[in-house]
Amino acid sequence: MSSTPSSTLTRRAFAALLASAAAAPALAGPGPRVVTLLGDSITAGFGLPSREALPARLEARLAPLAPGTRVRGAGGSGDTSADGLARVDFSVQADTAVCLVALGGNDLLQGLEPAGTKASLDRIIRRLKARRIGVVLAGLTAPPAIGRAYAREFGAIFPALARQHGVALYPDLLAGVAGVPGLNQRDGIHPNAAGVAVIARGLAPVVARALAAR
Repeated sequence: MSSTPSSTLTRRAFAALLASAAAAPALAGPGPRVVTLLGDSITAGFGLPSREALPARLEARLAPLAPGTRVRGAGGSGDTSADGLARVDFSVQADTAVCLVALGGNDLLQGLEPAGTKASLDRIIRRLKARRIGVVLAGLTAPPAIGRAYAREFGAIFPALARQHGVALYPDLLAGVAGVPGLNQRDGIHPNAAGVAVIARGLAPVVARALAAR
């Protein structure tokens, strides 16, 4: 069937409308900045409803410091630093501005060699930086009860990597929470809602500074 002038005009107008709609997102400006939490059960919110888990609590704390920031959880319960390395490329999505790397707790619980933990975290940081994603590294303080030499070697991993790569360091993810009964669940390992609130309050200024530097 041949086209009439009016039908041709209608098709042209429709094509123009589609082109305008496709261009609209670009004209609307960038979306919210994304912070991804690459970690284990603590960042996954083990034992807590999502509204009380670390991603939601940190997002709320960032609201006045870095308005419009979205916090995305990428925690895997039981993950070691090697597990985080195995999935970093797909767990940390391309729209991430800053990634909080909070791994090592399960390495510690399993008594893994600190050198192996350090090597995995080093590779995670390198991969994120190669993708132009900002990094905040969250450290952990090993209890001396597991052996003073081991605790010292493990604790040294995080500041050493932060200096080497020039990334922000939050020295102890569980600062003010570890060993405090009222801030932990019954297992004595995972923070409860009140404990998560303490962690989020401490992390927020560090993450906000990392976002501002992007």
